[in-house]
Amino acid sequence: MNIAIACDHGGYELKCKVKEHLLGSGHTVNDFGCDSPERCDYPDFGIPAARAVAAKICDAGIVICTTGIGISIAANKVRGIRCALCHDTVSARLTRQHNNANMLALGGGFTGPQLAMEIVDTFLSTAFEGGRHQRRVDKIMAQEQD
Repeated sequence: MNIAIACDHGGYELKCKVKEHLLGSGHTVNDFGCDSPERCDYPDFGIPAARAVAAKICDAGIVICTTGIGISIAANKVRGIRCALCHDTVSARLTRQHNNANMLALGGGFTGPQLAMEIVDTFLSTAFEGGRHQRRVDKIMAQEQD
């Protein structure tokens, strides 16, 4: 898979580890920054990553800030994005199965590297179930037209 990845300073350390893990797992990674632990603004990096996923340049995205909250909100402002903040593998699996999330947000200040890799692997390996869930995703996506 071709994965978009982005972070702010609070997610920089975890982003580097996730990126290395993805590359080691055979994925292609498009890194939208940031490129250092210097203080910066998460929308500057999360939104371009989300645009790449929405445009289908990347198959999925992973965004990281200190809590995962701000960068997930920024990503979700992009039409076509369903970014879910996950703290465990169960939420990562269910957001793919039920919500067809195309981006994952992580909190670099709250999620350790080992758990983060398990969440990433679960998110990327889980398929959308469709069925009754498709109707719900369609309703969410229809709201973008308002």
